Amino acid sequence: MTGGLQPERTGLAWQRTALAAGACAALLLHAAARGRWGVLTVPAACAAGTAALLAIAGGIRERELRRRTEPAPVRAVVIGVVSLAVAGTAAATLVAFLR
Repeated sequence: MTGGLQPERTGLAWQRTALAAGACAALLLHAAARGRWGVLTVPAACAAGTAALLAIAGGIRERELRRRTEPAPVRAVVIGVVSLAVAGTAAATLVAFLR
């Protein structure tokens, strides 16, 4: 898939997801700052790390799609790590807000 719009659409989707995670991190950071850096500091850090991880994984995935002539297989390890990061961030945020 060296040409076409598929790699570009995939890259843009990953970028939008990373941007949304970054916005969530900024909101959590703002809430942590207003609450005198209490329990929301950990979820804010997790969300920032997840946003960075999503941006990196998206860049890798887009490059893979551009290089290959056939559809690149989704790497289970990358998807697993990103999924764990998102789930961990959600769990940390839920615990912080329920406290």
